[in-house]
Amino acid sequence: MSEMITADLVDLDLSADTKEAAARALAERMVAKGRVTDLDGFLADVAAREAQMPTGLDGGIGIPHCRSAHVTEPTLAFGRSADGVDFGAPDGPADLIFLIAAPAGADDAHLTILSSLARQLMNAEFTTALRSAQDAETATALIRGDARTDTASSADTASSAADVGTQGDAGAEGTSENTAASPGAASAGAAAGSTAETETAATATSTAEETSTAEETATAATSAESEAPASPASPASPSAARPFRIVAVTSCPTGIAHTYMAAESLENAGRDAGVEVVVETQGSAGFTRLDPAVIAAADGVIFAHDVPVRDKDRFAGKPTVDVGVKAGINRPGALISEVQEKAERGEATGGTAPTPVERSGDTAEGYGTKLRKWLMSGVSYMVPFVAAGGLLIALGFAIGGYQINKAPSVMDHFVWTQTDSWAALLFQIGGVAFGFLIPVLAGYIAYGMADRPGLVPGFVGGAIALTINAGFLGALAAGLIAGGVVMAIQRARIPAALRGIMPVVVIPLISSAIVGFLMFVVIGKPIASAQKAMTDWLNGLTGSNAILLGALLGLMMCFDLGGPVNKVAYTFATAGIAVASPSDSAMKIMAAVMAAGMVPPLAMALATTVRGKLFNRTERENGKAAWVLGASFITEGAIPFAAADPLRVIPSSMVGGAITGGLSMAFGATLRAPHGGIFVVPLIGNPFLYLIAIAAGVCVTTALVVVLKSTRRQAPGGSADDAGGATAEKRQPIAA
Repeated sequence: MSEMITADLVDLDLSADTKEAAARALAERMVAKGRVTDLDGFLADVAAREAQMPTGLDGGIGIPHCRSAHVTEPTLAFGRSADGVDFGAPDGPADLIFLIAAPAGADDAHLTILSSLARQLMNAEFTTALRSAQDAETATALIRGDARTDTASSADTASSAADVGTQGDAGAEGTSENTAASPGAASAGAAAGSTAETETAATATSTAEETSTAEETATAATSAESEAPASPASPASPSAARPFRIVAVTSCPTGIAHTYMAAESLENAGRDAGVEVVVETQGSAGFTRLDPAVIAAADGVIFAHDVPVRDKDRFAGKPTVDVGVKAGINRPGALISEVQEKAERGEATGGTAPTPVERSGDTAEGYGTKLRKWLMSGVSYMVPFVAAGGLLIALGFAIGGYQINKAPSVMDHFVWTQTDSWAALLFQIGGVAFGFLIPVLAGYIAYGMADRPGLVPGFVGGAIALTINAGFLGALAAGLIAGGVVMAIQRARIPAALRGIMPVVVIPLISSAIVGFLMFVVIGKPIASAQKAMTDWLNGLTGSNAILLGALLGLMMCFDLGGPVNKVAYTFATAGIAVASPSDSAMKIMAAVMAAGMVPPLAMALATTVRGKLFNRTERENGKAAWVLGASFITEGAIPFAAADPLRVIPSSMVGGAITGGLSMAFGATLRAPHGGIFVVPLIGNPFLYLIAIAAGVCVTTALVVVLKSTRRQAPGGSADDAGGATAEKRQPIAA
C-alpha cells in the first residue's frame, strides 16, 4: 500500500480559524493527491463524526476523522496552526491538527491509523518535535517514523509512527491484542501476539529497574500457575516480592482515539509509579480479552470508559475504580492511587461495580442526571415488552372484537378453524407479555444502578409491586430501592473468603429480603394508594383539562425527539394501557402521545418536499426516509434535521405536537396499541378525526420550519442547496 502521509499532505502554516475551515484546507490536499474523490461529500462525513463527539484532545491536539465512501485509500494529513483552532478540547484550541480519512468499511485500517497516532500523541517529545519542525519533509518523517526524537523513548515513538505510515492494512483486533497484552508494543502488524513478542515489547518499554517486573507480567499472561492460586484469595495484599498489579479496560463511544490515549496514559503512569498496568482496549472493531491468569493475579481494576464494559463479570471481586475515559487520559496517577487505597481497605467490587447501563462515564454527574439514566435504562428494556404485548392485544381485539377479553383460556378451549380462538390466543399471549412490564421496569432500573446483581432484587420488587397493585409507581420505587440496597452492600468490607460467592448468593439473598420487606410491609400500600389516585384522576379528565394534558404530552414527545423527555411521556401513556381492560382515558392518552410523536418526522419530510431549496442534499435524502419513519411512529426520524438546525426545528415541532395532542384528546380518539403509527389506524377509535389531528400538527410544523428557514441569513457566496451535507449548514450563521 502507498504511503499514508507525504509532504504534500502537510501544512505547517495552516491559516484556518474554524474546525470546518481547517478540515477543508487539509481535505483539499487529499483531493489534489487523488485520495478523496468528492470534497463536499467527504467533509459532510467529517462533520457528522464531529457532531457525535468533539475530536479535540488535551495538549493542543485535534483529530478530525471519519470513514467515507469518498476516500480511495487510508490517508493522513497534518496541519500546524499558529493561532490554534477550537476542536472542543477542555484546555483550549489545538495547534496540531491531524485529518484522518479511511475508505468506507475499512475499519481495520481506520482503527490502526488512529490507535497508533493516539498513542504517539501521549509522547511529549513527539509533539514537541512536531511543533518545532522547520519544513514539511521533517514533519512527515517524524509522523512516519523516518526521523527519531532525541529522547529515551524514541524507539517507541518511531515504532508507533511506522504503524501510521506502513501498517494501514493490519487487523484492528491485532492492534487491540498488542496494546492489551503489552503496553509498550507499538507495531500493529504483530497481531499474532506470541509470548516471545509480548515479553520483548514489555521489556523494551521498561526501565532497567523494572526488567524483572516486566518478566513477571509476561509470565503471568501465559501461565495460570505462576500467581493465580494465591492472588485471588487476597487481592488487597500483594506479595512483598512483586509490585502492585492493575488490569484496566478503556473504551469510548467511537472506540478509537480516546480508547488508546487512555490506555497509553495509564501504562505510562503505572511505570512512573512502579505499578504493573495491563490494559484491554475495547475498540470499535473488536477487542482481545485479557488472559484470565493476568486478571486473577491483579490486585485492582480500573475501568476508564464511556460505554459499558464488555464481559465485565471477569473482574468480579477486585477493588475497582470506575470512571470516564477522559479521566484515564487526564489523571491516571490519581486513579492508580485510588485503586491502591481501595485494595488496602479491602473493598472488592470489580464486575459488580455500580454502573448505569447507559452511562456517560463522568463521575462528577449530578444525582438528577444519574437518576434519569437509571430510569431510562429500565424504560429501554421495558419498551419491547410494551410493543409486543400491546400489539398482540390490539390484534386480538381487531380480530375477535372487544369481548375477546372474556374468552376462556386457549388451553381449555381452542378450535383451529375458529377465528375467535386465534383472536383469544393473540390476546392472551399479549396479556402474558404485558405481565412482565412492571417486573422488567423495576429489574432494569436496578440493573442500571448496580449492574447484574441488581436484577434479582429488582425483579422481586417489581413482581411484588404487581401483586399489591402498586403499578408503575411501585415499579419505580422497587427498582430504585433494589439498586440502592445492592450498591450499599457492594460498599461494605467483605472478608476474602466470601468474595467469590457475593454476586451469586450473598447479594441476591440479602437484597431480595430487604426489598421484599419494604415493598410488602412499609411502602407498598401507600404507593398502591397513590397509583389508584392517579388512575382515578386520569379517568376523571374531561373537557379542557383533557385537552391541556394532550397538549402537554405533545410538547414532551417533540422536545427531544426520542430522548428522555419523550420517553417519560411515552412511558406514562403505555403504563395506562398495560392492563387487560384499560380505561377510556388511558386509551385517549395513548392515542394523543402516538399522534404527537408522528408529527416531527412527517413535517420534516413534507418541508423537504415543498421547499427543498431550504435544505441541503443530505437533508433532502433524509426527508425521503422520514416519510416512512414518521408514519411508523419513529420520532427519531427528525433527529438529523434537529441536529443541523435545533433552534428552528425543535420549537416548530413542539408547537405542532402540542396542537396534535390537544386535538386528539378533543376528538376523543382512543388507541389500545402502544405502537404502530398509521399501520394500527383500524384499531383507533375515531380514526378519521385522529388523522385530521395528525395532519394539522404536521402542516403547522412544516409552515413554521419553512418560514423560519426562509428568514435566516445565508452565508456569503453559498447556500444550503449547494452544500454537500451538514458541513455547509454549519457555515450558515443563525439569525437571532
